[in-house]
Parts: sequence; C-alpha cells; structure tokens
Amino acid sequence: MAILISKDSRVMVQGITGKSGALQTQMMLEAGTNIVAGVTPGKGGQVVHGVPVFHSAREAQTATGFDTAICFVPPRAAKDSVMETIDAGARLVVLPTEEMSVLDTMQTVAYAKLRGAALVGPGCSGIIVPGVCKVGSHPVRFFREGHVGVVSKSGALSYEVGKTLSEAGIGQSAVIGLGGGPIWGFTQRDAVEAYQEDPDTKVIVLLGEIGGGSEEEAAAWIGQHCKKPVVSLIVGQHAPVGKNLGHAGAIIHGNTGTAATKIRALTDAGVIMVNSPGEMISVVRSLLEQ
Repeated sequence: MAILISKDSRVMVQGITGKSGALQTQMMLEAGTNIVAGVTPGKGGQVVHGVPVFHSAREAQTATGFDTAICFVPPRAAKDSVMETIDAGARLVVLPTEEMSVLDTMQTVAYAKLRGAALVGPGCSGIIVPGVCKVGSHPVRFFREGHVGVVSKSGALSYEVGKTLSEAGIGQSAVIGLGGGPIWGFTQRDAVEAYQEDPDTKVIVLLGEIGGGSEEEAAAWIGQHCKKPVVSLIVGQHAPVGKNLGHAGAIIHGNTGTAATKIRALTDAGVIMVNSPGEMISVVRSLLEQ
C-alpha cells in the first residue's frame, strides 16, 4: 500500500485527552489503526483507551518512534502543534482543525513542505484505507475494501460517494478527504499521483467543487503522467458567482474556479466526467471490468 498509511503506520494523537481527541482515538483504534502515543502538555502519564499520553511530541517520539500524527487541537494552537510534531519526526500529519487563520495556515503548509512532511488539511476528514486503518474521521461503515482510489475536498462528499460505491459492491483502496481550503497541504494532484503509484488502485475518482485551481492543477498532471482511468464529479455547477458556499475555498472569482473551467481542463486531460454519484457507479464498474 502506497497511500500514505498502512497497518504498520505508528500513529500519535495530539490533543488525545480532549473530547474530540479521545472520541476519534477510540474510533481509529476500532478501525485497526496502530496508535502508539498521545500528546497533551501537562497530562503526560495518563492513559486514554490504552494509549500512553506524553507531555510533548519529542518525548512521545523517544518512547514510541511514531511516524504519523493527527492533531486535534484548537485553531490558535494548530500551527505550533504541527510544527512540533514534524520536528519530532512525523512524516505525515493529518490536521482536522477548522478556522485556522490564513497566515497560520500558509506558514504551517510552508513548514511541512520545507521539512519534507506530508500535511493533509487543515479542516480535513483525513484518510481511510478500508479494512485496514484510518487516520481521521471517515465512518468505517460507509467503506469496503477494493480498488477505487477516491480523493475529495469535501469530507461529506467522500462519505456519500464511498457509501454509494460500497452499496453497489465497489470497494475502495483508500479515501482521502483534503479539506475545504482555500489553502491545502496535500492536494488533489498529490493524491492522484499517489494513486497512480499504488498497485491496489485500478480506478481513480476525483471529487471536486467550485473555487480555486486545484482541479486544474490535477488535470495538468493527469494529462501528462496518469496511466490509470480517472473519473470526476464536480459539484456546485449552478452556484452563483461571488458566493461562498460552505467551504472557504468554494468561491468563484470572475472566470477563475468555475465548474466549467474545471470540467474543461479535466475533460481535455482525458478524465471521464459524471454528473452524480449514481452515474459514477456504472462508469467505475465498467472500468474495473476492462
């Protein structure tokens, strides 16, 4: 498995003693995730769902050798939390935190790139490899093992499409929820590239929405490098110009980030466009049977 996480990933949870941290830790453990440590300053020595808690990421690294982390921390603490975690040795950090300032987000994303760490988020649902493990909040019951790699800005849309695929008997190699933007660490292009390299992924599903240029950037890479079939659904096609529709990144400025520009770029790259999760079923099934 080349999609960021596996059963061998050693996961640390920042903010494990908080309400969200403790709840999500329990659900990740139930999903098979190998959580080796938690971190909450001042609460080292505690145990949460059988996971030892440490005062700092560096202390947790020394004791457990974690390589992956998820940070359930408030917006004002998120930047420092991620930087501390990367400095301690995390090669992948998932950041579900919403409402970070733009400046903090830019600095956090830049720091992760500088240090060679993958940062999924902020404001994301994270990653699930069905039947293996998850680092994030995807509901396990919506997904099943298979060969379709899904990437989405919207966590809710990834849940819906995963459930729709699963109910049709089509499993997923992994599902990645990137977050609503407007600034991301791990991008759609990064996800498509990872799926291209993953031997378990036979078909790639790219779920996009209006706003920003990440779909166009992914399309440029797909057109030049991707050898696997890509199916895409772009939501918000009838959205009014200039309106923010839920996600911070889902806003159109002039002719930039419209559904039409994204669909054109993806179509020109050879991507198969669909108009609904239901329509996706027949297209993906036929591709898997080829």
